[in-house]
Amino acid sequence: MSLAADGVLVVDKPAGPTSHDVVAVARRALRTPKVGHTGTLDPMATGVLVLVVGRATRLARYMAGDVKSYDAHVTFGRATDTYDALGATTHETGRHPDEAALAAALAGFTGPFQQLPPAYSAKKVGGEAAYKLARRDLPVALVPVAVVVHALTLGHYAGGVAALTVRASAGFYVRSLAHDLGELLGTGAHLSALRRTGAGAFSLPDAVSWEVLARGGEAARAGLLPIDRLLPDLPGVVLSSDDVARARHGQTVQSPLPAAVLAGPVRLLDEAARLIGIAEAAPPASTRPAPGSVDAPVTLQPVVILG
Repeated sequence: MSLAADGVLVVDKPAGPTSHDVVAVARRALRTPKVGHTGTLDPMATGVLVLVVGRATRLARYMAGDVKSYDAHVTFGRATDTYDALGATTHETGRHPDEAALAAALAGFTGPFQQLPPAYSAKKVGGEAAYKLARRDLPVALVPVAVVVHALTLGHYAGGVAALTVRASAGFYVRSLAHDLGELLGTGAHLSALRRTGAGAFSLPDAVSWEVLARGGEAARAGLLPIDRLLPDLPGVVLSSDDVARARHGQTVQSPLPAAVLAGPVRLLDEAARLIGIAEAAPPASTRPAPGSVDAPVTLQPVVILG
């Protein structure tokens, strides 16, 4: 039997399972097929994996771009084909950079830049995941991707192992950072440990353990966080009861907020501040002053209604 379940389940993923494995366990634990994730973690990685459940699955695409935070260990002296400790060695130098050289190199990996994803990744090449091509020893023609590293800090460094904290945009690969550091410093390097500590509005204190999830039942369901916690960074528009009814029927509503604030998706809230859906903002064609000016009224078109 399927029980109604809606919301967000943050799981502290252990090393070993894939993100899809975690989704499968969550479906059994919550007794619903409507479970998805908002960004994968490699099998070796641990930490925050945000799952959307029930009606919240309809909002997953708005969460895919969330900023992620990590604790990472990079080991110098050996490079691998997967850029992490699970891969086959491609070259080994046994050499380690000194701390001053490492700190200088890290400075070049902050801010916006173009990053080449690993060949062993889920990036699509001609419609097929890159890792599937790599496993068949086929050419993997990946192109660099625009990423932003908001913060990159060197903690403990000893024995050729650097402890880093990273806060970066969606699409950023910590494995590629490790590999690129090794190439830049001439020593080779790979990612030897990775723990995601945050994703968007969610962090480790929000997470349920793997053991709780695997047991299922009420303990797992108790970990569900309400849909209203989703997308706090999007502007919110509180609707009257009449406009809530209009929005739920897919009809447009007028926003009290100026066009300058509503540059993208908008959360639609009822008078109790409950999330009822997402709308896109567009100035009406007949508006005066000119559409797009800060004083122009804005029409909101619902694009996702949660019911």
